[in-house]
Amino acid sequence: MRISEMKQALAGLAAVNFRLPDGTYLPKHFHVTEVGLVTKHFIDCGGVERREAVANFQLWEAGDYDHRLAPQKFLHILQLSGRILGSEDLAIEVEYQQATIGKFGLAFDGTDFVLTPKQTACLAQDACGLPSFSLALPQLQATGCTPGGGCC
Repeated sequence: MRISEMKQALAGLAAVNFRLPDGTYLPKHFHVTEVGLVTKHFIDCGGVERREAVANFQLWEAGDYDHRLAPQKFLHILQLSGRILGSEDLAIEVEYQQATIGKFGLAFDGTDFVLTPKQTACLAQDACGLPSFSLALPQLQATGCTPGGGCC
């Protein structure tokens, strides 16, 4: 999800709800404690220099159980963050505290914002000698390959 898509979604909502990938909802008293610009300048394993930038939202909850973030207030926060984020329509990344800080993508299902799993990947598979295809964990398990089994 991009900033423009979030603004459009917020404009039509009566309440802001976030749902984790497992289907559970963040408590209704969550706060948006930060909206920031996160840039990453790195070299992949194939030696290619890369840059990435995302809008980062940090969601947090405290003991103020009566707190509710209205869609209009969230839009106001996004407008204020324009000084930091600039005019580029950035992809959104969400941080939320679990056992450690979890990093998620973001989607909207028409009613709720859904935190989506983020995955790592090799950006230079040809330089690493990896095949150009990938198998999801269920596909690997179906072939008898399990985590820690030594077949991968």
